[in-house]
Amino acid sequence: MILLAVSILASLLITYFLLPRLMKFLYAAGIVSLDMHKGNKPRLPASGGICVACGVLAGILIYTGLQTFIYGNYIFSIPLLTAVASIVIITFTGMLDDLNVKSRPVITKDGKNIKIGFPQWLKPLLVLPAAIPLMVMNVGDTTMAVPFVGDVNFGILYPLLIIPIGVLGASNMVNMLGGFNGVETGMGIVYTLGLGIYSLMYGNQIAAIIFLSTSASLITFLRFNWYPAKILPGDSLTYLLGAIVAVGVIVGNMEKVGLIVMIPFIVQGILKFYSKIRLGEFASDLGVLQKGGIIKSKYKGTYSLTHFVMKLGNFREYQISIILILVQIIFTILPFLKIF
Repeated sequence: MILLAVSILASLLITYFLLPRLMKFLYAAGIVSLDMHKGNKPRLPASGGICVACGVLAGILIYTGLQTFIYGNYIFSIPLLTAVASIVIITFTGMLDDLNVKSRPVITKDGKNIKIGFPQWLKPLLVLPAAIPLMVMNVGDTTMAVPFVGDVNFGILYPLLIIPIGVLGASNMVNMLGGFNGVETGMGIVYTLGLGIYSLMYGNQIAAIIFLSTSASLITFLRFNWYPAKILPGDSLTYLLGAIVAVGVIVGNMEKVGLIVMIPFIVQGILKFYSKIRLGEFASDLGVLQKGGIIKSKYKGTYSLTHFVMKLGNFREYQISIILILVQIIFTILPFLKIF
């Protein structure tokens, strides 16, 4: 437990040390985005997930190193270093997506007007390389507890099919909900902390260090990302959080728990695909700023959890974030109640 505490503290402090410096670097490099729910729409440094990833990686590597050199315990090395490889790949992928988040028109020499940036269909597939380390190392137990079915042994299909589907699904589900100061970070703190505590309760230290290092890093990041935000998370954070959930539940053999905790994001994914069918495009989570800082949905229908909250009453940005965080708390508590 002492090593765990040291590693978690390291994640928190390293994120705290790096964040102000990263913010200056991102702003100077022009990696910025508009904070859309403010009257003056300030330009803020984006891709804050890079700093969170640094904190998480530091915590995991320090824990692995202490286990190796103090206790001579190598049993943690393979799954944790596999997790590190996946986290590095997904962070790089998210950073690339942040750099291409807005396609800009470019006029070529022959006068043609084209757009550069990742095509929309490619973005979900960009996270698949993060599954490769988990696949080649055959991490996790091939027997899964499937809701309403029971234990199912997937055999070779587990590394070849279940793992990539898990990483692809989790990363993109988390990436589908956001746009309000602190909501991605706050919800992330809740579900990573809950999954980390659950892992500790059932004796899985490997999953615990992955989740708790993440929650510690996010707690620091929230100080800069809460309303009014000084830095935005970007796809580098949402992809990262989704991948961490996938990696943690696979390593910890707790897929069923992961599904329950992530129900808000599953619902969000369903709503987003419904919007694609009804509107011909994915609906935006963002609202329209009204007088007094009230934010209202721009759609008649409900195509996102944010739309649902905005239609409940007259809420300001930070209030919408708080409501969504409270929803996440409810679903994070469910596994502890042993209802399912």
